[in-house]
Amino acid sequence: MVYMGTQITDIESMPSGGPDASWLDRRLQTRRLEYLDRDDVEHRKRAVVRSLDRFGRFFGHHERFARLALDDVADVPDPKILELGSGHGGLSRALLSLHPTAQVTVTDVEPTSVAAIAAGDLGDHPRATVREMDATHIDAPDGYFDLAVFAMSFHHLPPALAAQVFAEGTRAADKLLIIDLPRPPAPLHIARLVAMLPLVPLVPFAHDGFISSLRAYSPSALVALARHADPAIEVELRSGGAFNSPLVPRPQVVVASWRGRQLRKRH
Repeated sequence: MVYMGTQITDIESMPSGGPDASWLDRRLQTRRLEYLDRDDVEHRKRAVVRSLDRFGRFFGHHERFARLALDDVADVPDPKILELGSGHGGLSRALLSLHPTAQVTVTDVEPTSVAAIAAGDLGDHPRATVREMDATHIDAPDGYFDLAVFAMSFHHLPPALAAQVFAEGTRAADKLLIIDLPRPPAPLHIARLVAMLPLVPLVPFAHDGFISSLRAYSPSALVALARHADPAIEVELRSGGAFNSPLVPRPQVVVASWRGRQLRKRH
């Protein structure tokens, strides 16, 4: 379903469950940082990055998300794709493997992650460019990329910065694809959190997963963020669901585009 609308002004105080969040849902959120977002726990941060890559390879997340992205550029012969918040490079690696002519720019805001990606196979790949880049300030001309993709990292951003990703992603690329954790209804959310809780003090990956669940945006929140960024941004919500396994998720998928560029292309 495609949504458009007017801006909302008080975006920073918007709950993760969106403007229409219930009383209970508004209590299932946090501004606490994950290890991935902190600079004082480097060993735990690296452990989470390694776990995310391992899980992505074992459960097929990287390939699945890459296929979702490539579906959105199926009509482009040699697509230029920007991966935002790459972390470990797994998605970009899958994109390059699945598409023989795609040009992929692999980015992350975290210098250590960028250095690790550049030191691996992606650093030498002829169709890959590895760069340090902030998803809220994309260093590229308007419409330079056919697709920008931000996978499983959008929830790390507070509302004002998340809205900026909508603005920048739809400026620098024809389409912005966001793949992220779904936010279940409050009773199911509580059950999921309770199941995860015993591992939180022991396993860095579980610690970050618990916080990620609390920070995940609902569909109505995603629409509100895009509206705040620019009312001319069209948002298509594609999937996700209440009953989701944390290991084999049905992710929340959002495709955003700036209506002005699409209209210009038609004429």
